[in-house]
Amino acid sequence: MDDVFSIRGPVELVDGKLTLLIPLAAGGDQFIDCSRGISEVQGENLKIVIPEWLAGMLRIEAGDDVWVNNADGKLNIQPVNPRQVH
Repeated sequence: MDDVFSIRGPVELVDGKLTLLIPLAAGGDQFIDCSRGISEVQGENLKIVIPEWLAGMLRIEAGDDVWVNNADGKLNIQPVNPRQVH
C-alpha cells in the first residue's frame, strides 16, 4: 500500500483562476500521477487549477489555505477553515 502524502498551502489567483502551486521539491511530485488531466508541471511547481464548481463546493477563495493529499490514489483537496454557508 502506498503512503499518503499531505501538504498544506494557499489557494492563489493566477490569470483569474483559483490555483494551487505546489513546489515539486516540497512534495508536488507526489501529486503528479493522481492529478493527471487537471495539472501541469510549470517550472519548479505543480500547477493545479481548481474549477469554479469545485471551489464553490469546498467554499474556498483566493488566499484560503487548503490541505491536499493523495489518499486512495486520488487528488483530495480540503479547506483548512471552511467558510460558513449563508
